[in-house]
Amino acid sequence: MIPTSPLLTVADGVHLWSPTPSTGWGLANCGLIVSPDGAAAWVDTPYDRHMAQDFLDRSRSLLPAGGRIGRVIVTHANGDHLWGADVLPDPEIVATREALGHIAYEPEPRQLHAMVRGSDPATPLGWYLQRHFQRFDWSATQVVEPSLTFVGELDLRIGQVPVELFGLPPAHTTGDLVAYLPQQKVAFTGDVIFASAPQDPGDHAVHWAGPLSNVIAACERVLATGAQVIIPGHGPVLAPEGVRGHIGYLEHVRDRAHQLHTAGVPALEAARTLIAENTFPSLGLPERLVITVGSEYRYLNGAGEPPAIVATMADVAQVAWELDEGRTP
Repeated sequence: MIPTSPLLTVADGVHLWSPTPSTGWGLANCGLIVSPDGAAAWVDTPYDRHMAQDFLDRSRSLLPAGGRIGRVIVTHANGDHLWGADVLPDPEIVATREALGHIAYEPEPRQLHAMVRGSDPATPLGWYLQRHFQRFDWSATQVVEPSLTFVGELDLRIGQVPVELFGLPPAHTTGDLVAYLPQQKVAFTGDVIFASAPQDPGDHAVHWAGPLSNVIAACERVLATGAQVIIPGHGPVLAPEGVRGHIGYLEHVRDRAHQLHTAGVPALEAARTLIAENTFPSLGLPERLVITVGSEYRYLNGAGEPPAIVATMADVAQVAWELDEGRTP
């Protein structure tokens, strides 16, 4: 069971649900928007039904009489931002049209549940899956497909609260969006922003699509909205200076990946090099650089489709296995 905290009010009618701690695989931030007239929406959902039910119970306690959560805005289609939607009765799921492709890329919830519990902890992949994912329960989870998709930009209203959505070029995934609330100056960014700058320690960012120049541009677009409260996909709430710090982190990873690519260093060895350099020692899960550097190399090589997700996670697990000398099967 993963402990959670009471909802944090970040602006008028805008609340944040976050696991405690908020670092680690699958522990994502989720938002609640409540209009004075009782209309309400989530921005993203927790990873499994237990956490989603906790979020739902806490959300309902903040709704006025007759209020209902009728909509979920999904910043991207990773399971830890989408799979909890099935605790809501008939929600409208809003996502970019491109997010549909990422849903197909990931294993289905019950497949992942079986994979984690059926893996061999004596192998790097089995050890890693059980270490980071066994705390989640997807045995009864059904993916609720987006019912309202868009390309480009979309203006919504949650009752009396306007919300501006803008889709992004491939960045964290191939279907990211940012949700901006202009009245409250709050932006929900999903995983194009992690709280992973030195002043806001968290985990290393992980990006499945890229290139990193697109991720950096997405961060800059968030700043251009004028948002004063930035809710990253993972980690603590940021002010604009925290986003600028994260841009510095992304620029460093991008520049080193390009240097190592030019030098002919293979992608996996480039990731190991960045991990060994340990430029950001406060950040956890350094093995996730395997994914981000691999995405940047595919961009530099002009490659198309990403590798199978299980093969990618096997490389991540192998690097983590090498780093964790004190592991226990």
